[in-house]
Amino acid sequence: MAGALDDTICGIATPPGEGGVGIVRLSGSHAVEIAATLAKLRSGLSLASTRNHTLYLADVTLPVHGSDGPAGSNQEVVGDEALIVVMRGPRSFTGEDVVEFHCHGGALILNTVCEAIIAAGGRLAEPGEFTKRAFLNGRLDLAQAEAVLDTIRAKTTGSLRVAQAQRRGVLSGEIEGIRGDLVTALAHVEAALDFSEEDITFVGRAELVALLVAMSGRLTRLLETARDGRILREGATVAIVGRPNVGKSSLLNALTSTDRAIVTAIPGTTRDVLDEWLNIQGIPVRLLDTAGIRETHDPVEQEGIERSHRAVEDADAVLAVFDGSLPLEESDRSVLNTLQSKRSVIVVNKSDLSSRLDLTELQASGGEQRPVVRLSARTGTGLPQLRDHIRSSILRQGFEPNDGLYVANLRHITSLRSAQEGLTHALAALDDQLSGEFVAADLRMAADALGEITGAISTDDILNRIFSEFCIGK
Repeated sequence: MAGALDDTICGIATPPGEGGVGIVRLSGSHAVEIAATLAKLRSGLSLASTRNHTLYLADVTLPVHGSDGPAGSNQEVVGDEALIVVMRGPRSFTGEDVVEFHCHGGALILNTVCEAIIAAGGRLAEPGEFTKRAFLNGRLDLAQAEAVLDTIRAKTTGSLRVAQAQRRGVLSGEIEGIRGDLVTALAHVEAALDFSEEDITFVGRAELVALLVAMSGRLTRLLETARDGRILREGATVAIVGRPNVGKSSLLNALTSTDRAIVTAIPGTTRDVLDEWLNIQGIPVRLLDTAGIRETHDPVEQEGIERSHRAVEDADAVLAVFDGSLPLEESDRSVLNTLQSKRSVIVVNKSDLSSRLDLTELQASGGEQRPVVRLSARTGTGLPQLRDHIRSSILRQGFEPNDGLYVANLRHITSLRSAQEGLTHALAALDDQLSGEFVAADLRMAADALGEITGAISTDDILNRIFSEFCIGK
């Protein structure tokens, strides 16, 4: 971010569009001074004398110039009636003085307020700059700052719970606990090196090994939550596959209660991969409707089938759909072959018609290890059972999203793996009776990797990459 940290920044904190209320936020050492040039409190008080965290009714005066006013004039008029709140640092989100204008939610009003603030000495905030200042001023650590964005982007109650737990510092507390133990172990190793000629006893090799094994176990347990945490945060991808006309598009429409996919009796109607989001008991699921898998000479359909295969490879789970009113065909067997070791559910569609599909043959063709659900995408029979099986196919058995400890961010997962690698190398060095310098280097690498998660150790590149994903005003 190019702006200086002592600048007073502003931004529209509410989404684009029209609304009852729109908020413009300022933060910085001159926030109150700049806001006072625009806001005239109805009470007659000066903005500098207002109480903290208290709303005041005010008239917001804005400049009118050019074609908006009389020729050659630069006059001030009442731009809006607004509520003003001052939050003085450090008791604010950023840790600095913050002022918010709660105006009517029109784009023209909000943009004009921002322009007036900039003319009075502020500048427009970069994406995520308010949250970045909260981090730099010690209001949030880096993992908590990332959780602010996850909270905004949460699609389901499950993903919101994970984001809120991380924002409250549940993950940070565990990470800093492990890192603290690592730093203590490292201090003992380095002290033994510095005073190797003194008659001083530091932690013994066996005790050090036990400490590192315990810390490695804690990292392993954290990493075991990564798959479920990632799914709660980002959602799971579930591909619907099958030969043409088994009801894949009808199933997508039935599960999402939409007409997202075109449904016809003509084989090969779906030529590309369609997607739609679905909330399954708090889990965000991205459903993919794919082209029917069969032998064809149509180059367009061939490309669609190739995309279907790629969708299966990339999916967290697969719904393999079969027509229950017809015997198993060779194209159906080709579909089963695409599943291989993928987590999948066998869906026997068209249960409202006479059954002619031999389930024994289906299971003999590779479905015996997979749950089988009979349903009708047309009538909706069996859809609740399918939702249960989708959920169990993408999450661990017995898993329930709660406010507990999860690792959900790829950056965190990468750092945890680096820390685990450092501990593994340190234990190997101890086992090989290597010099303490090697052990210390590995422990330092592990501690630094954990420090990157919370921001105890960070670089401008990491910070800019993280906060650039935020919107302006947050």
